Amino acid sequence: MKSYRLEWTQEGRDGRQVSAVTYGESAAEDYKARKAAQDGVTDVQVVPDKPGK
Repeated sequence: MKSYRLEWTQEGRDGRQVSAVTYGESAAEDYKARKAAQDGVTDVQVVPDKPGK
């Protein structure tokens, strides 16, 4: 099974933020929608997790 993380930009923070946990593909899409709905959050992306990270 492939794992995915979320990356996003957060108002008031430098650089991109990365989720601390990994998700399966369908769950990552659900969490992407939830994250995108939060105030100050933009450019949410689902990215493949790199093994050993």
